[in-house]
Amino acid sequence: MKKILYLVVLAVVFASCEKNITLDLPQGESKVVVDGYVETGLPPYIVLSRSSGYFDPINASTINNLPESGASIFISDGLVTVAMKEIDTTINGTVIRGIYAPLDSATNFPLMFGTPGRTYSITITTKSGEVITSSAKLQLPVALDSTWFQVQENKDSLGFAWAHLTDPDTLENCYRWFAKRITKDEQFIAPFGSAVEDKFINGQSFDFAYNRGKIQNSTADDDNNIEDGFFKKGDTIIVKFCAVDRGTFEFWRDAENQMANNGSPFAVPSNVKSNVKGGLGVFATYSPVYDTIYAK
Repeated sequence: MKKILYLVVLAVVFASCEKNITLDLPQGESKVVVDGYVETGLPPYIVLSRSSGYFDPINASTINNLPESGASIFISDGLVTVAMKEIDTTINGTVIRGIYAPLDSATNFPLMFGTPGRTYSITITTKSGEVITSSAKLQLPVALDSTWFQVQENKDSLGFAWAHLTDPDTLENCYRWFAKRITKDEQFIAPFGSAVEDKFINGQSFDFAYNRGKIQNSTADDDNNIEDGFFKKGDTIIVKFCAVDRGTFEFWRDAENQMANNGSPFAVPSNVKSNVKGGLGVFATYSPVYDTIYAK
């Protein structure tokens, strides 16, 4: 009885210590978000949008207002500077704006392509007069020595994509890994941990493996059963191994860490490092090398 009375008194004491706290959270500042890419052999493109507050409502109206249309964008590769044209894209009957590419205003022919070794710079001026800048170097490609499929222990026909890499003997080489399965994936997908640097592997030659990535909130059968994260025998896997600049690596390293830790009460809060001045997001460069793996 004494123990029960003690617990009851303790509960009453703790209950009396409760206090309702109302937090006056500041309104989130709307900033321009840059999602820009330069890839070897392809025309650069930039998607502009607006950030929204964490507690702002999400509906069709707010989503339609996020694209940043009517901006003036110039891109330079160090040799020439050209204007980027806004492209209207229709998806499921809805016109999507805020997409820009260096196209001829009359013919829509690309005026610039990604060339390794060149540094690309952008200057963005929004309708409201905001100025956003960024620059990134398109690195020289680094080829994988070999690639193969290997069944994971006790997994019968399921396994990972493996590769052997000889890292150049220069510091600050950075990479990003993508892969897609022929007839199964519509695009190249980067798994968590796709962005790496050579801080601890500089000049070394080694084997490494990657699991199969998936699109966020995927409803595909093989993304929601025992095959989730695995390649399997019979797959034809196209590997896209990209040399990236430092800014691209740091952005995707931080972004993937935040996505992986989303909702975890033990995660350490951190900001995603951006190479965009005056806004948010990333201006990324990719210099890819492709390999094909026949999973047998």
